[in-house]
Amino acid sequence: MAEATSRGIGPVILLGAPGSGKGTQAKQIVERYHIPQISTGDILRNEVQRQTPLGLLAKDVMARGELVPDDLVYDMVAERLRQGDCESGFILDGFPRNPAQAGWLDAFLEHEFFENVDSASRGKCLPIVIRIDVDYNQLLRRLTGRRSCPVCGRIYNLYFHPPRVADQCDVDGSKLVIRNDDREEVIRERLTAYESQTKPVAEYYERKGRLVSVNGDLPVDQVTEQIFRAIESHRVVTTGPQ
Repeated sequence: MAEATSRGIGPVILLGAPGSGKGTQAKQIVERYHIPQISTGDILRNEVQRQTPLGLLAKDVMARGELVPDDLVYDMVAERLRQGDCESGFILDGFPRNPAQAGWLDAFLEHEFFENVDSASRGKCLPIVIRIDVDYNQLLRRLTGRRSCPVCGRIYNLYFHPPRVADQCDVDGSKLVIRNDDREEVIRERLTAYESQTKPVAEYYERKGRLVSVNGDLPVDQVTEQIFRAIESHRVVTTGPQ
């Protein structure tokens, strides 16, 4: 019997500070490899909206002003990852947020994805973790330089994509505004919080030998090329009788 070869990229986890371009790169990965981007926030909102048993439990927890416990998040993530569109791979957004969640994910993937894979292929379906590294001052310029048009919604950056006339939208001439989230004091807090929350997750995967760092200071297309190369080197190959 001839062998049929199926190729997938497996699970991908993107780490990147606000302003690192993580969202842009996630879209590039989705378009190239035709895999879903899975956001734990979207899963949670969907479960609550559909009033599933998990959603109702989560709604009660949030109504009390508490964080949804890990066990409940695990059940939701597991249910989503078992769906057919995840078989060739997926991008996780907002998960894992701590080393305990990373450990749970490794155990889940080993059990769920390796049951029918021969021992020689074990380990190839564990996540590749790609961290987009951007200089701190560059992040500040990307975020604090953002301005938006309150009428048409067009986004500018004073440093990288300024309007033709200072403080005016190129399209309708409206005065550009700065969002509260883009004020420097707010941004510094967000970057500090990201660093403290993400560092333990990055260290967990670094110890496992699965953390790949790419230079996010480069132009967008060059960052994308780095990410594609990392993914290609990690691609899952499984074989079976046709």
